[in-house]
Amino acid sequence: MAPANPLRGLPTDAPYIASVLKSITGPIVLVGHSYGGAVITNAAAGIPNVKALVSIAAFVPDQGEQLGVLINKYPGSIIQAATQAVPYPNPDGTTGTDLYLVADRFRTVFAADVPVATTRLMQATQRPFSASSFTDVTTATAWHTIPSWGLVAGEDKAIPPALERFFYQRAGARSVVEVPGASHVVMISHPGTTACLIEDAAKATT
Repeated sequence: MAPANPLRGLPTDAPYIASVLKSITGPIVLVGHSYGGAVITNAAAGIPNVKALVSIAAFVPDQGEQLGVLINKYPGSIIQAATQAVPYPNPDGTTGTDLYLVADRFRTVFAADVPVATTRLMQATQRPFSASSFTDVTTATAWHTIPSWGLVAGEDKAIPPALERFFYQRAGARSVVEVPGASHVVMISHPGTTACLIEDAAKATT
């Protein structure tokens, strides 16, 4: 299953993904990319049939941490300077802020090892995420009790590779695979490597 991440911030996204997990019978290998790593960290806590967490070039925060602080722990991220802020209305009448990657920076920041024609389509169809995602506080940390695996994108310009290594080491990842030269969307540019890591997690835990 590939449930859609709402991208409205952790207080919305984590409970939503948790509701999907609770609807599944049998063991789950839960995979998250980028901000999705923070979502699965929060969502999987307390759900017993989640047997493995796989982070693909992802955030893996601890309780009380904010992504906007973590992303500056190591140098190398250029994603925040490449975003355009667009206001949107919340149901309660307040105004939220969506972040889009601008067209002329998209490939450099996000997908430098993907063909130009592909990145143009990715840019045009991108789903924005709420700026609140950078300030939301992680309230649950599934990696403290669920085995984890990690993939480092060696030339990631969104989440610094050093930060990914830090996350996976701190989480005690059973296996960490690094793809030299890979961009932030390593699962698109190196799908075979990504799939093998997920399969390894499944074999080790089920």
